[in-house]
This record gives sequence, C-alpha cells and structure tokens, in this order.
Amino acid sequence: MYLLNMLSKKLTVPSAGEALPGRPTPLPTAERHFVNGNALKEPYPDGMEVIYFGLGCFWGAERKFWQTPGVHVTAVGYQAGHTPNATYEEVCTGLTGHNEVVKVVFDPAKISLEGVLKVFFEAHDPTQGMRQGNDVGTQYRSGIYVTSEAQRTAAESAKARYDAALKKAGYKDVTTEILEAPPFYYAEAYHQQYLAKNPNGYCGLGGTGVSCPIPTGVTA
Repeated sequence: MYLLNMLSKKLTVPSAGEALPGRPTPLPTAERHFVNGNALKEPYPDGMEVIYFGLGCFWGAERKFWQTPGVHVTAVGYQAGHTPNATYEEVCTGLTGHNEVVKVVFDPAKISLEGVLKVFFEAHDPTQGMRQGNDVGTQYRSGIYVTSEAQRTAAESAKARYDAALKKAGYKDVTTEILEAPPFYYAEAYHQQYLAKNPNGYCGLGGTGVSCPIPTGVTA
C-alpha cells in the first residue's frame, strides 16, 4: 500500500508551464495567532527576523516552532512553487510546485538563528527527498527559504554540519533545499495553528534522533 501511495504522488516539481494557473486574489486566512494572539502578517515589532521552513506536513511543523521560546509568531502557507494563491487542494495535486511551509518570525535577542535552524533540522528527517515519513509528494520536501545572506550562510553551514553527523549515524545525504525566499502564500484559516485547534489531529513528523551540532547561543 505504501509503495502504491508513493508511486501515485508527484515526486518532481512541475515546470511553470505545467503548473496550475492559480488566481490573483489571496486566500482568506486568520488575522491573529490562535495560541499567542499575535498578528500573523506584517508589520512585526522592530528587530524581528523572518525565515521559512518546509519539513513535512505543516500542521505538526508549525507546532514545533510556536512552542519554541523566542518565536514571536508562526503561520503556515505555500512557497517555492509556481501557482499564485493556490488552495490546499491544488497543492495536494502536486501541480503547483509548492512546498508546505512555516513562516517563523523570531526575536534574535531571545533565540539565535542557529537555535531556530537546530529546531528545524532535529524536528524531521532531512534525507528523505520528496517525502517525510508516510507523507509523500513534492509538498513535503525539506527546505529553508531565507530572507538575508546571513541566513543563507548560516543555513548552508548548519546543513553541512548536520549532513556529516547524519552520515556518521548511517543516513544518506541531506536533501534540504536552501533558496532565497520566494513569494509566500498564506494557507486557509483552518490550517493556521491546526493542532492547537485540533489537539488530536494528525502529525506525521519524526526526527532522526541525531543532534544537529551547531552552536545556539544568543549573540545579540
């Protein structure tokens, strides 16, 4: 059954010409975080940093970050594809190219960028390519979408160090893509902080159990 499920899912990102057309209007979404009440969208308080992560189903992925001290707000959405303002159903076809991602807004005076990267890498298995556990398809790929060159440098360094640690533990190459953050499209309101609203909801995330060997001390 698992093999049939895997074969039925798209394992390559479609080209722009193959992608669904989408729509010009953003999808309606929540205004405030269900857990902490902070605004999901800009403007954020001065000094906040923004970075985006794909690490499997975004329901469980978002919870990892809103539970992390120093994170101001989180939101889920679609990124790194072609279809503007895609719906969840469209993303699930594999014909938008999007990844399910978490927007993480954090206070670097309370948690370092390296601390956020450590949460990301240890929360999933970044060696699995176009899947995460039993969730198969391009929307579940491992990805870091950066908003500055400093973030890119830190992400590449963390990836290399975790890749070495995982290989020592018998894992294959880390497949995490690291890109300048493409347009981010907020997911529908019911997806935002889904597991806070549905405590018994599905979460397919599982880490490797291998520590990501990067320093995480706050330097601000």
